[in-house]
Amino acid sequence: MREAVIVEALRTPIARGKLGRGDLSGFHAAQLLGRLQKALVEKAGIEPGQVDQIFGGCVTQAGEQSNNITRHAWLGVNDQSYSTAGTTVDVQCGSGQQANNIVNALVKGGSVDVGIACGIELMSHVGLGANVINGPGFFIPPDYPWNQPNSQFEAVEKIAAKRGIGREDVDGFALRSQTLARQARDEGRFKREILPVEAPALGDDMQPTGETRLVELDQGIRETTLEGLAGLKPVQEGGIHTAGNSSQVSDGAAGLLYTTAEKARELGLQPRARILHDVVVGADPEFLLEGPIDATHKLLARSGMSIADIDLFECNEAFAAVVLAWLREFPEIDLDRVNVNGGAIALGHPVGATGSRLLVSALHELERSDKSTALVTMCCGSAVGTATVIERI
Repeated sequence: MREAVIVEALRTPIARGKLGRGDLSGFHAAQLLGRLQKALVEKAGIEPGQVDQIFGGCVTQAGEQSNNITRHAWLGVNDQSYSTAGTTVDVQCGSGQQANNIVNALVKGGSVDVGIACGIELMSHVGLGANVINGPGFFIPPDYPWNQPNSQFEAVEKIAAKRGIGREDVDGFALRSQTLARQARDEGRFKREILPVEAPALGDDMQPTGETRLVELDQGIRETTLEGLAGLKPVQEGGIHTAGNSSQVSDGAAGLLYTTAEKARELGLQPRARILHDVVVGADPEFLLEGPIDATHKLLARSGMSIADIDLFECNEAFAAVVLAWLREFPEIDLDRVNVNGGAIALGHPVGATGSRLLVSALHELERSDKSTALVTMCCGSAVGTATVIERI
């Protein structure tokens, strides 16, 4: 089997996903993803037509994110090259990560010589649930045998109760995320991974003004105190999760460029990393969001690796209790190696893009800190968990 390698990895800044009020709200979703796809190709110095296939994650495939946004994004920035195929993936929040698993497998298997794995979510335009409310019908059938929670907030409160996680725990973790993200931003750690974009500016009426502004910083990072976090009202009555210790609704895109080791030499590209192992598993629907626990167990069992073999960890901060529950399941994981530059609580969670964003960030942090391996894991709606180990070359 051929060796697949990652040669480029980029993400956009992550902006607030509030309707019309985020720094990236002036874009159509396909425009933002297209700019990211184009930048990967240009940074690599290859021709667009040399990319065989693109797989892109997107959770809410409705409106401007419908009808295979991955393909339309590519066509929107390539008026001469139409031969590259595009496929849009839905594994809920793990969509962008699964896109990488697929492209990696296709390159290794010989179906693709050069491929892009990416993800997009413009939540300021297409909110979560937009593809549900426009029916007909509901995604859970009437004879569904599982006692699945009615919402992710309900699910994460069940997880917190099961693991003995309290309000002080989740607020403390949220403060850590914001503090680390602010430190990383101020030290310029994100500069190599972020693609600055000229974004259309919107007026107070949320219509384009004809002007643009340079967006090069993540918008969700903010000054936070434990006192301020403690004063926020829980979303679920009697619960512990608030807007301050949960991931932020966001806009953003991220992607990685894959090829074979042989093709990289032919094209003069520098291999930077490879995927060592990947799994996508089903988790217990009654707890919905425990996927990182199941996925990490399975990945370690299948790979023969141990926690000690992994230098850095990215566990997506969909909710603070998701990461804390995972840490309690794996007490041998040193917190100082987890989400070292903050996570989705501070940076934001553009759901279809986050899986790719985590891989982009993990690779750049491995390079910055001169480490070797990183594990990326996520919880996903529909009770799925993902885990991928990447290794620097």
